[in-house]
Amino acid sequence: METSLASPARVLHLSLVAGGELRDRSGGKVGRVDDLIVRLGEDEYPPVTGVLATVAGRQVFVPADEVEEIAHGSVALRSVRLDLQPFRRRPQEVLLKKDVLDRQLINVDGARLVRSNDIEIARLGGWYRVVGVDIGLRGLLRRLVPRTLAQSVGTSEFLDWASVEPFTGHVPSLRLRVPHPKLARLHPAQLADLVEAASHREGEEIIKAVGEDPELEADVFEELESHHQLEFMEERSDEEVAQVLGRMESDDAADLVAELPEERREQVVELLPDAQRRRVRALLGYDPATAGGLMSPDFVCVYSQATQADVLERVRISRSSAEALSWIYVMNARKRLIGAIALVDLLRADPQLRVGEVAGVPQRVRPEAGLEEIARLMTDFDLIVVPVVDTEDRVLGVITVDDVLELVLPKGWQRRFGVLGED
Repeated sequence: METSLASPARVLHLSLVAGGELRDRSGGKVGRVDDLIVRLGEDEYPPVTGVLATVAGRQVFVPADEVEEIAHGSVALRSVRLDLQPFRRRPQEVLLKKDVLDRQLINVDGARLVRSNDIEIARLGGWYRVVGVDIGLRGLLRRLVPRTLAQSVGTSEFLDWASVEPFTGHVPSLRLRVPHPKLARLHPAQLADLVEAASHREGEEIIKAVGEDPELEADVFEELESHHQLEFMEERSDEEVAQVLGRMESDDAADLVAELPEERREQVVELLPDAQRRRVRALLGYDPATAGGLMSPDFVCVYSQATQADVLERVRISRSSAEALSWIYVMNARKRLIGAIALVDLLRADPQLRVGEVAGVPQRVRPEAGLEEIARLMTDFDLIVVPVVDTEDRVLGVITVDDVLELVLPKGWQRRFGVLGED
């Protein structure tokens, strides 16, 4: 459900509602407001479904349809008599003060974690709804000064609730279903940043949420630092680890396998899909700091007589990264590398010509080449990808510029300054 914030509704601060008086229709005080209950779900601005209050020493639940008005300092009821009902959490319900206030939230639009210093509520479409959070210092100040002064403290940094995702893993009624649909807006690198900035429990909640899309989960694991990868793989079974590795790029999967405890490596590799298992085994045979250890076995190499249409069809069905596909490699009948052409140059070439007629002389490195040699070659020839060949000039894999940068810069720096391309 979408609800507009354009209406001039009065914004209420949770800190000035909780702790106020619960009053009956005649205005008499019947208890104290402890918290507001909200149902999370498909609504951009979740509705208040009830009030948690203390009446005669008992904590009770007041349904939203019995509430006439929520205001700073009080909640007014529609009736004189109050039907006292014990509070029991229903599915998707959270207590705003207990479960959300003073906790970290995900600012999806900013792709960062923020702290909820106060929660903003307004009446929209006949319901009281959560419309935003105050993440600024004034939200804290409002709760520290006397109530008579607190109402004059404005909101300093307001975040629209539509751009916010609360962590809910600690809430009993939500443990079986983690509602984070807004996370799908984020790039895997942004999700990895959030996981690394969060506590272990919060990071696990993000990982579980993105796990609803197995391909996205694998992309996030590729972006995590190795110690974080191990942190979130540690409690998984070998089968579960293999499922994630099977969807990762082969070189990233091999790197992660190499980081696993020695007693688990072979068991996990045996559970990989056949093609991925062969690739990972081949990559594990190289020093990770050499061309062989850095390369990815995913690339496009065609025979010299292939047409432009043949090459483009290979590119279309390939699962290689965009960087790896930026160059097409050409081989002769003996599968030896004889040419290379940038994809954009191929598109500009006469489509009637064979690819071998338009390809240029390729640069290349051997598997044992070190990082300095690779970086110098890529710099000298302005390459974003370079092929790795064996002693007979057959292409074994390719190294992209981000493979090199992974060794030069920490991943957090790579993502922060945008030095890596996006798939």
